[in-house]
Amino acid sequence: MAIKPGNEDPYAEREAAKYGTPIKSREYIMAVLDAEGRLMSHKALAEALGHEDEESFDALGARLRAMVRDGELVRNRRGHYGLAVKMDLVRGWVSGHPDGFGFLVPDEGDDDVFLGAREMKAVLHGDRVLVRITGVDRRNRREGAIVDVLERACHSLVGRFEVGGGIGHVHPSNTRISQDILVPPDQQGGAQPGQMVVVTIVEQPTKRSQPIGRIVEVLGDHMAPGMEIEIALRSHDIPYVWPETVEQEVECLPASVPESTFAGREDLRGTPLVTIDGVDSKDFDDAVFCEPQGRNWRLLVAIADVAHYVKPHTALDGEAKQRGNSVYFPQQVVPMLPEALSNDLCSIRPAEDRLCLVCEMSVTPAGRIREYRFFRGVMRSHARLTYDQVAALVEKGERGSIAPALEPHLQALHALYGVLREARGKRGAIDFDRPETRIVFDEARKISRIEPTERNDAHRLIEECMILANQAAADFLLNAEMPTLFRVHAPPMVDKINDLKTFLRQMGLKLDGGNKPSARNYSKLLHSVRARPDYFLIETVLLRSLAQAVYAPENGGHFGLALEGYAHFTSPIRRYPDLLVHRAIHHLLDGGNRKTFAYGVADMEGAGTHCTMTERRADDATRDAVEWLKCEYMMDRVGESFTGRITGVTSFGLFVELDDLFVEGLIHVTALENDYYRFDAVTHSLRGERSGVEYRLADAIAIKVARVDLDERKIDFVPAEASISKPGTRPKKPVAKTKKAKARSGGEDEKPKRKGKRKSRSRGRGRGKG
Repeated sequence: MAIKPGNEDPYAEREAAKYGTPIKSREYIMAVLDAEGRLMSHKALAEALGHEDEESFDALGARLRAMVRDGELVRNRRGHYGLAVKMDLVRGWVSGHPDGFGFLVPDEGDDDVFLGAREMKAVLHGDRVLVRITGVDRRNRREGAIVDVLERACHSLVGRFEVGGGIGHVHPSNTRISQDILVPPDQQGGAQPGQMVVVTIVEQPTKRSQPIGRIVEVLGDHMAPGMEIEIALRSHDIPYVWPETVEQEVECLPASVPESTFAGREDLRGTPLVTIDGVDSKDFDDAVFCEPQGRNWRLLVAIADVAHYVKPHTALDGEAKQRGNSVYFPQQVVPMLPEALSNDLCSIRPAEDRLCLVCEMSVTPAGRIREYRFFRGVMRSHARLTYDQVAALVEKGERGSIAPALEPHLQALHALYGVLREARGKRGAIDFDRPETRIVFDEARKISRIEPTERNDAHRLIEECMILANQAAADFLLNAEMPTLFRVHAPPMVDKINDLKTFLRQMGLKLDGGNKPSARNYSKLLHSVRARPDYFLIETVLLRSLAQAVYAPENGGHFGLALEGYAHFTSPIRRYPDLLVHRAIHHLLDGGNRKTFAYGVADMEGAGTHCTMTERRADDATRDAVEWLKCEYMMDRVGESFTGRITGVTSFGLFVELDDLFVEGLIHVTALENDYYRFDAVTHSLRGERSGVEYRLADAIAIKVARVDLDERKIDFVPAEASISKPGTRPKKPVAKTKKAKARSGGEDEKPKRKGKRKSRSRGRGRGKG
């Protein structure tokens, strides 16, 4: 909404509701600076805004400092404030690389900005910074210089304590942090060399000095069961201890849902809503019901009413926002909300009264939402069903332990799914068929096996129901112009499309749509090559051309799902953006509007940036823990031979995932046949100049396990015909990590996840000698 300085602040009511001494909103302050077209001092801004009395002058100063911290304003050395967007500055968070350089990941979702090793000396992975664009490097990447550190993300970390030359230091387990933390002798906390420790950073790094820390916890030996999760939690700064203020608020929660809270809610306890989840699920935040309604279907998606219990500006809310989402490790969950809520009051368990926020939809035979409404309800789940139970009923007609009264409604759900699936195909939503796995442990919590998981119609029908409710939520909030968070999956960048089309031409294929292909163009191409033997290769390259999904207050649509508007509504127990969406819906149900809502666009922008970061942080942490476990699993298999598939090609080697085991390692280019190998980023291949031997993405390959480094979570492979040094000896070639980008397919969040890079994967051509 355009704001004209001199007029009334359109967010005045919101500011008055939030603060005892209300002042002009952030939006209004930025509009004044924009209209002035110059930098202004605190005093000049106070005069322009009418905040010259001492109390409001001080409040304005606090707001200006907060806006600088959030990267909205820049304060120069003379103490004048200006708009960051007017100064050719980019704000975002730092993504570190093991080799010392890094990237700025912009808040606005633009291309990353390269930060050289010299710039990275002053920051650590995860820090939020302002960067000035200084030019373009030889790979056509934007380069930047750090202007200001807005927020430090790393206050403590876990690593291995070592002493060298009489100087103690901690080598971080998080390989994205390339700087060791110096530890003075009187700050070592009794740690012995080689032990895993937690170190608190007491002095952050600068361009001239390393970070200095104090050891606050000794975790013990690195091979202890569960150590991989302890390390991942601390390496990625994931909150896992509930503050005392949160514990106090939890103690005040009721033991059960009191009937007094039913007032003003529709009673759905007689409606046979059911939950359908995995067999190991513990938090149940959604339930569904479906029945025919003439030619249409009536679909209810009931979601746990978390917003009833978690109010804004409480300790519970602050901690939920800080966590951003639940984190799911193998056999362990770090929840966003305390178990009293996530596993009890807000968990939709059978035969127990629960408060819910409901989306009721009428769906046409074409799979479109004819009409919808949101309302508050009280419900009682009629069954806790698993995906396998429901799939056995709707796919095979095997009722098992499902009550006969539920069968018609489950069959109606399955019939609706068929319609939604057809509609999904017609609008061109992209379906990637990527395998997912689960780790099976033995009694000692060591990996027994790694096995693929299979998706059935029950998974898919619940997924389609959730997507439908998320669409309705986005539409509801867009129509009301409410500040909220959308789930945005942007179209692919032009340079990605150009590389993709070059690759496809060499395969005799074409992607329609010019420089702006649609999801339908992607789907059409995928469908046309499904029977080809190189389908996996083509699918992988298509997948890697896509952007990552983010949370943002501006609706940018969801490219992968081919939807114009999309918001996350269905999982407020485990995702903070969903909770914010619920609060916006509650506000509208109470008769409110955007002007009286407690949140503005700036608030949502900050929340979106933070929640995007916490989502990726959780992905990185769980991937690190899984890689640790897989390395431990492979330690006894050095020297053994396996078959696999090439999942990544770089100038320095081949990433290979083993068949059946789903473990990834690297064949370094020096382990290949004695030749010069030319890397082609477009065709995703390495080709020997003399021999003509070519290794391409998705090719099958036989390997031997050469070396496993548990500390660094690295596995080295060599071609099966190569000889291997004995276990315990260090090969001369570099060893690479087992990082693998996992992209979920067929779900509401189809996106490739950022690959933890070992070295820069060149966009051009390179040559390595093997």
